[in-house]
Amino acid sequence: MEEQGKLQVLICGAGAAGLTLAIDLARRGLSFRIIEKLDRPFGGSRGKGIQPRTQEVFEDLGIIDRIVAAGGLYPALREYSEDDSYIEKSMGEPRDPSPDVPYFIPLMIPQFRTEEVMRERLAELGHRVDFGCELIGFEQEVGGVRARLKKGAREELVHVSYLVGADGGRSFVRSVLGIDFPGQALGMRAIVADVGLSGLDRAAWHQFNNGDMARVAMICPLAGTDLFQIQAPVPMEGDPDLAAEGLERMITERTGRSDIKISSVSWASAYVMSARLADRYRVNRTFLVGDAAHIHPPTGGQGLNTSVQDAYNLGWKLAAVLSGAPDALLDTYEEERRPIAADVLGLSTRLLAGHRRQGGMRRGGDTHQLDIDYSGSSLSYNGSARDARFHAGKRMPDATLTGAAGQPRRLFDVLTGPHWTLLMSAQDYRPAVAAREGLRAVTVGHRAELRDPSNELGLTEGGFLLIRPDGYVGATFDATGCHSVNDYLARCFPLPTPERQ
Repeated sequence: MEEQGKLQVLICGAGAAGLTLAIDLARRGLSFRIIEKLDRPFGGSRGKGIQPRTQEVFEDLGIIDRIVAAGGLYPALREYSEDDSYIEKSMGEPRDPSPDVPYFIPLMIPQFRTEEVMRERLAELGHRVDFGCELIGFEQEVGGVRARLKKGAREELVHVSYLVGADGGRSFVRSVLGIDFPGQALGMRAIVADVGLSGLDRAAWHQFNNGDMARVAMICPLAGTDLFQIQAPVPMEGDPDLAAEGLERMITERTGRSDIKISSVSWASAYVMSARLADRYRVNRTFLVGDAAHIHPPTGGQGLNTSVQDAYNLGWKLAAVLSGAPDALLDTYEEERRPIAADVLGLSTRLLAGHRRQGGMRRGGDTHQLDIDYSGSSLSYNGSARDARFHAGKRMPDATLTGAAGQPRRLFDVLTGPHWTLLMSAQDYRPAVAAREGLRAVTVGHRAELRDPSNELGLTEGGFLLIRPDGYVGATFDATGCHSVNDYLARCFPLPTPERQ
């Protein structure tokens, strides 16, 4: 067995969660390896909706424009009646982008396209997925993890500081850790298939037999491809025919139409809908992200999005601790993300129940994930009673500012990157907090670096907003609490050494 030198992180699983973490670690210059036991990339569209908050994450990772270009907008939902007449509905409440919420695009992109874009970004940062490489065992030890990998007939032993299981609902990592995965099957089985199809136009998401869960069929054009996706409930017993002929026969039976023809099947799956949540997200130096930590029905389009945001939360914390920050920072990953998954499980299950009763796929603002917050986190500190607009733990919205040179500046442009951002109300350019690695200190005021002509930030005189690398407000301070900024940062940054001072 070959033995490799020590890496900082081993990521097991190269879906959206694993790729998000890999991109984040790569841009921070960490040493890691991302492995995937499949011989080639996943080729299906299990997840296809990108929520507004995830679009903001993708902007920070440098891929939002590619994602939009590779996908497209959700079409209207076309509900057919028995006489083949139909009505059309919007998939969500229409809302134009605003200065504080730049992305309200109802974005559709098949999962395999999303992951293609992410792998491309990862390659630009100098890393690639190791396909056909399987984790077959691991042991935790003082200071790290010993992991056994198998690729073909070759086995190797690697030593890593941390192991991250992004290996899906049947997670091998979770199984080895002995973490319970309680929950329930939801009494519904469905198929999903990406197919070549004729007989329907691509201007709508076609839904037949709305509300009849024994006969409903949904056929959606997959943006960015020439494929359609079929979704349909099927009986709990038996093996559904997922070949082109079997799927066409089912569609004919459910729609009463003989003009809908299926020419090919690029991917298909039958699954039982479940809602499950891991009891723990961390055991010593091993973590779970994405479907390895939580699974739920696809209603609401939350799965891939929640997984991406798990990894986005964990990445900066791993980097900080690997640079010398206190290990307790890593405990906040489970503290913050597990309650979010619990809420998502409840939302998806409620939407599924409503879909069963009433039919329809309309989604509202509660699926956008813009209101997710970490107000109850031990990392959230409100030291200012006057700045009531933004509270610790809340998502920091975008804002339209003006640079001292007179050019417009988006706040998100200031936040983009792996750093923390400290916004300081000031009358001129005199930063009140000393510069340090990993912290961007920005003055906001009449003669400062940035101006806030519309008072979108609402900073009171002498006020401070400390924004985490993942775009959430970490802490607020007023002028009298300036000394508390460094006390707070000591929890999240490496302790200064003589070389750093």
